[in-house]
Amino acid sequence: MTWIWTLLAALLVVTPALVGSAAAQDRPTPTVGSASTSDDYGRAIEESRAIVRDIMVQSGIPGVSVAVAFHGKVVWSEGFGVADLEHSVPVTPLTKFRIGSVSKPVTAADMGLLIEAGKIDLDAPIQRYVPDFPEKRWPITVRQVAGHTAGIRHYVGDEFLSDRRYADVTTSLEIFEDDPLLFEPGTRYSYSSYGWNLVSAVVESASGVGFLSFMRDNVFEPLGMRHSLAGHTDSIVDHRAGFYERNEQGTVLNAPHVDNSYKWAGGGFLSTPEDLIRFGTAHIGPGVLEEGALSSMFRSQVLTCGTETGYEVGWFSVINKKGERIIHHGGGSVGGTAMLFVNRDTGLVVAASGNLTGGPIRDMAPRIADVFGR
Repeated sequence: MTWIWTLLAALLVVTPALVGSAAAQDRPTPTVGSASTSDDYGRAIEESRAIVRDIMVQSGIPGVSVAVAFHGKVVWSEGFGVADLEHSVPVTPLTKFRIGSVSKPVTAADMGLLIEAGKIDLDAPIQRYVPDFPEKRWPITVRQVAGHTAGIRHYVGDEFLSDRRYADVTTSLEIFEDDPLLFEPGTRYSYSSYGWNLVSAVVESASGVGFLSFMRDNVFEPLGMRHSLAGHTDSIVDHRAGFYERNEQGTVLNAPHVDNSYKWAGGGFLSTPEDLIRFGTAHIGPGVLEEGALSSMFRSQVLTCGTETGYEVGWFSVINKKGERIIHHGGGSVGGTAMLFVNRDTGLVVAASGNLTGGPIRDMAPRIADVFGR
């Protein structure tokens, strides 16, 4: 991987030279002109930069972008490394990454709007909205599907690498709709991205509008998320990152070609950390969604045995050691990883993205949140 860090070292124009250390010369550095900083957070920014650089060296991830905000004010936004290795394109805050399962809370905002409008009842059977979805051994509700307690399976085999293009969200249900449930709904928690295919069909039915159009018109545009969209493989998308993976020898290669039209709602969107910051900030308090809808999305589901799952509708939710309410979601996709962290009590929002399959973003973002949360 030395050649990658040699390439990254060519970007050393904003960071002072680190003399006397070959390892230091190979460190990935911030991209020119990509940083937006606040003097009040200078120490936290420098400490966080060190975290990003060290993790990038250890993991071999080509490019990373990070943004941090308090109550909607961006205090740090910066790109590190390379978005496209073949053309030596640096990462900037405009670079669009695959965000994987962070698409779930984004889709959950659609649900919240329709819940407020009285068009979705979370405890209604799924067939109220998707009547052609096959009846199962047990009934399943919208809430159970959205909270991973419905028993719908996750990927099997090479499904994660699907390159088939699906014309609409209803067609994508054929992947799993005839499979039996893994367990009686409500008795277990089992993470399922395919369940969110079904959620997108619910949104489409309840709204009377195509899922992607509803998302654009009611979430992306109102929140100013101008750099967020479905990751269509047949479209020209400006500032789209390249997608990479590492083989068993540690060499960085192009990731396999995939078409994420089979799972828009569960893992198919592109975005930037700054856009995710806007989205996360909208969930600190009432605004885009009223408190009732927010509460219904963040209150953990409870299994029939009485155990809380820590997940409600599109978000993981936890109380930290300080007693603060934290909501978060990570995402892993082919050639991309992302993390969104929101502290609803302090107003701290952290988002990070990278362009490597299995990249270390889920570890990086909480560490940065800890630094800014001191």
